[in-house]
Amino acid sequence: MAIIESAGITDVGKKRKGNEDSLLLDDDQRLYVVADGMGGHQAGEVASKLVVETIRDYMKRFKDEGEAEELDDSDETLSREANRLLAGIKLANNVVHNVSHTKNIYSGMGSTVSAVYFTDETLICANVGDSPIYLIRNKNIELLSTTHNLFSDMAALDPDSATQISPGFKHILTRAMGTQKSVKADICEIRYFKEDILVISSDGLSNKVSQEEILDIANKERPDKACRSLVDLANKRGGDDNITVIALNVKAVNNTFYH
Repeated sequence: MAIIESAGITDVGKKRKGNEDSLLLDDDQRLYVVADGMGGHQAGEVASKLVVETIRDYMKRFKDEGEAEELDDSDETLSREANRLLAGIKLANNVVHNVSHTKNIYSGMGSTVSAVYFTDETLICANVGDSPIYLIRNKNIELLSTTHNLFSDMAALDPDSATQISPGFKHILTRAMGTQKSVKADICEIRYFKEDILVISSDGLSNKVSQEEILDIANKERPDKACRSLVDLANKRGGDDNITVIALNVKAVNNTFYH
């Protein structure tokens, strides 16, 4: 079992009037989520909050009651915990989609989601959209999440064509929570080790601060100070979007499975 030092900040930035990002730090469940909402008026804020709260409450039911509705189409290649996280994401997608049809001001609203969940032996990362999840291990940084935007999708199919996309279209999401009746999240499950660091953020950070800078700051500073430094750096460079960041340090691993 991991002993985790966690911290998180969400900041409106320098250009937006409201904050459409939401975050979850749940050390009890060892569940951490960033959601970046989109939509007019306050719809993005509503969508991201629904995503975070639905996933939190769904996962908590397993912890408190030991059971909850399982997916009918669970993936046999994944652990039970990974399937549960996917089920929570699918449920959150349904909630946002349904609420988007209750009022005109909610029409078309959506959100990204990036979640990290620690089991007794592994960490599970799942995402929809372009809010990145980084793993820092042995002073190297790796993107664990899959980026669902126009540039990344094009680059996977035809790298040359991707370079021709105008800057205004590169960050258009190709997958989001709540915009369709169903959604497919990308997921991975790996072992964790002492001194691993995870950083989850909205693109308000990743569009302004490079992976190398995130690596440097997260390695040097404790999670609370690292979050503050990263947000301050994004704001210093314009703060064009809301900025959210969670930093997680695996301080110890209390499990004989690891050495």
